[in-house]
Amino acid sequence: MTTEIPAAAATDDHIFATWLATVAGERLLEVRTQGLEGRELKDAGDAAAQALIAELLAEHRPDDAVLSEEAADDKSRLDASRVWIIDPLDGTREFSEPPRDDWAVHVALWQDGDLTVGAVAQPALGETFNTGTPSVVPARTSTRPRIAVSRTRPPAFVQALAEEIDAELVPMGSAGVKVMSVVRDLADAYVHAGGQYEWDNAAPVAVARAAGLFCSRVDGSELAYNQDDVSLPDLIVCRPELAAQIVDFVKRNGTE
Repeated sequence: MTTEIPAAAATDDHIFATWLATVAGERLLEVRTQGLEGRELKDAGDAAAQALIAELLAEHRPDDAVLSEEAADDKSRLDASRVWIIDPLDGTREFSEPPRDDWAVHVALWQDGDLTVGAVAQPALGETFNTGTPSVVPARTSTRPRIAVSRTRPPAFVQALAEEIDAELVPMGSAGVKVMSVVRDLADAYVHAGGQYEWDNAAPVAVARAAGLFCSRVDGSELAYNQDDVSLPDLIVCRPELAAQIVDFVKRNGTE
């Protein structure tokens, strides 16, 4: 792999984020070839991606604040106008189970109150979805709505939602992969209420918004980032035509 930065990335944050997520993903693919297994592979992946991203941010965006899952939270970010929100390896379980491809790298930029840039690399697919070249979500190819859910811990309320709107559940790995599944027309919605943090969904939400998808908390309220409390426990990402049905269901039934 090479970490030579594209010339345009010096001034274009979309290109920079895309490159950063992509090279971190390449590093993770290298880690996967080192003969490690289980917890050792998970830890090595987290550490390698975090180290590379931190080094490249310090070199190329030295004046910006950073919030990363794998680093101590420097609260000075709350007074910053630019904050990179990073998940160096989203879906460590899936990463540690080669040849699974449902894991990702998240790189987002929060700027003056909202997300402005996002990139989600799915290294095992050789794809990095980003806000610089937004995806065009194709027309729906399924007659029944498809809802992406966790393959290990799908929330019970989503099963009830699926029954009400006659949807099928599609299990898969990381949060980023689930959101990208809606962008890619592999699913029509991702509904989550089992607990997440800002780094779990900042980059995926930025990419999904750029693609024209509906994104909100499960009660329909706005998603907020660079908060003092980085917990962001629930999320809806879906095709716009499904949003009212899903939000209405949650308002009537809750998420228990």
